[in-house]
Amino acid sequence: MRCLVVYDISDDKLRAKVADILIDYGLDRVQYSAFVGQLARTHIEEMSLKVKRRVGRAKGAKVLVFTICQKDWDERIDIP
Repeated sequence: MRCLVVYDISDDKLRAKVADILIDYGLDRVQYSAFVGQLARTHIEEMSLKVKRRVGRAKGAKVLVFTICQKDWDERIDIP
C-alpha cells in the first residue's frame, strides 16, 4: 500500500527526527516535508506510532499520513 506522509514541524531537531523515522521505513522524500513509499498496513501503523511518540505534544506540530490506492496513485498529476 502506498502512503504519503506530510508534516509541519517548526522545531528543527524534531523535524529531522521525524524525517529519519520515515527514511528508516524506506519512504522517499518528494518535498522538504513530504515522503511517499510502499508499506504494508502494519508498517504504516507501526511508523505512525513511532512518529506520534516522537512528536508527542510538540507545540504546533502536525503530521498527516494518507494511504493511496493504486488507482488514485496512477491518476496523480506530476507537475515539474
